[in-house]
Amino acid sequence: MHILVLNAGSSSLKYKLFNMAGTPRALAHGQAERIGQADASISHHWHLDSPEPAAHAETLPISSQHDALDLIVRHLEEHAVVRDAHDIAGVGQRVVHGGDRFSQPVRIDESVLSAIYDTISLAPLHNPANLEGIETARKRWPGLAQVAVFDTAFHQTMPPEAYRYALPTQLYTDYKVRRYGFHGTSHHFVGKAAARWLGKPFNEVNLISLHLGNGCSAAAIRGGASVDTSMGLTPLEGLVMGTRSGNIDPSLPFFLAREGQMNSGEIEFMLNQESGLKGICGLSDMRAIHQSGSDEARLAEKIFAYAVKKYIGAYYAVLGHLDAVLFTGGIGEHAAFIRQQVCTGLEGLGLVLDPTANAAPGNGCRAISTATSPVSILVVPTDEELEIARSTAALIGQ
Repeated sequence: MHILVLNAGSSSLKYKLFNMAGTPRALAHGQAERIGQADASISHHWHLDSPEPAAHAETLPISSQHDALDLIVRHLEEHAVVRDAHDIAGVGQRVVHGGDRFSQPVRIDESVLSAIYDTISLAPLHNPANLEGIETARKRWPGLAQVAVFDTAFHQTMPPEAYRYALPTQLYTDYKVRRYGFHGTSHHFVGKAAARWLGKPFNEVNLISLHLGNGCSAAAIRGGASVDTSMGLTPLEGLVMGTRSGNIDPSLPFFLAREGQMNSGEIEFMLNQESGLKGICGLSDMRAIHQSGSDEARLAEKIFAYAVKKYIGAYYAVLGHLDAVLFTGGIGEHAAFIRQQVCTGLEGLGLVLDPTANAAPGNGCRAISTATSPVSILVVPTDEELEIARSTAALIGQ
């Protein structure tokens, strides 16, 4: 069974193809970028019988998502990754926002499409692109099973005291203003991987999952279910991120409008695109920040780690008992210096970091805590595409 996973953005289309027979195996992945622009490009990486993956990239006109998907399928066929489109059993589509309707992946039909359209106001930059990706695949393969996997779904188990804001109830009933959370597919994937490493069923572990990349979020997982998460109505709330501010005083936009004569669009752009690490030191990539060594860069690291540390303390209080803290995402998996800053001082909570294990490179799920640490500290590589492929295969099998 071959499953094609698609992640459609406003001007991009990422893909990953899996063979789901037996142990799932990635056959190819790639992306089309800057769709509709003169410098559009597409890249492919495929894994066949050779020990090293082959790669190909080119710049060419790509006017639409439909053109991008045609190029992807044609390339897969030319390089014998698949014989033809009939080799693809189903398509898994990443959808950013499922509102409060979807708590599980679902097969896409007209009612699901309608519900995704209804949530556009909650994710105006993402859901329209996700819908275009779905429609593109439907036009190319009428009748082929498609499954929607929502970034928000895993967090639908949060109780009202965690997801409701202290705002007039009418905003919740009329406009669905509440905490939704994101990165749910990643938190779910690494949570299950950590449970396997701990040798316990997923529904018997309490975890704090830290997805740290350009976008960052924390999740409190009790008995395999999300009970709180740091991102809110939008991905702007919570931790300090590459270009997003994370938590701020809610009055700041009014202050900036009054004192800085900024309009709502300018403020929204600043908080999403010009803040976070970039706002502090001018750089959004943690690798470049660490290499910089400037005073502003060191401050950015400290502010970032401090925010993560506070969420660990808060979610420990929520959970009451903790089996493990999980680091994932580009920063979480690779920035040992950030993990050290986050964990230093948390020994009183049972988190005892092993500096040697933390600094050592490694693949797969691994412990960076000492052997006697009451709470395990784990680095768990995430694979959202594989989680989407598994969900798609499971629904198609049903």
